[in-house]
Amino acid sequence: MSYDPPRPTGRLLLTPEDRDAPARTRRLRGLGLGERPEPALDAFADRLAALTRAPYAMVNFLDEHGQFFAGLHRPERDVLTVDTDPDPGTGGDGDGTRREVGRRLARDHGFCPHVVVRRKALVLEDVCDYPRFAGNPVVDEFGIRSYLGAPLIDSTRTVLGTVCVVDLEPRPWGREGLRTIKAAAAELAPRLEGNGFPR
Repeated sequence: MSYDPPRPTGRLLLTPEDRDAPARTRRLRGLGLGERPEPALDAFADRLAALTRAPYAMVNFLDEHGQFFAGLHRPERDVLTVDTDPDPGTGGDGDGTRREVGRRLARDHGFCPHVVVRRKALVLEDVCDYPRFAGNPVVDEFGIRSYLGAPLIDSTRTVLGTVCVVDLEPRPWGREGLRTIKAAAAELAPRLEGNGFPR
């Protein structure tokens, strides 16, 4: 396997270099994680969204190639869509539909790669307040304005990924939000290694 670290854009390295990606990929594969949706992780994301009153919540695993939301909560009417219409007059794929963002995301999209490399929680009440984060593709493409995430660190001290919530509006997550997301990560991480959730 090969791994190409991100290149700097201007003066800011918008996506941090992740030297642990190859080892993380091996660990995730060994645990059977990061390649398919997990209903129990979807349920976990549902609970996290309800707890934080956020429209989107994810259990996100990051490997050498990108990000995978093995657990995902989103509103019934998903506003995180990508218009794939080659002809703007027809809508969507030419049949009046729009393609939803799926469970995969490029590594240079979003804020979870920062959490993984930092190995600690990240609270962005308004991403536009931070030039480093305001330039992220998810801001313009999907309208993400706030983020709250924490790393999933297993017993080998490997950061497997994150638990996170996002909103399309600025959110004052505060200390309570930070405590909530860190507690969610601490609850889930040990369950990923054993039989803590049904497969």
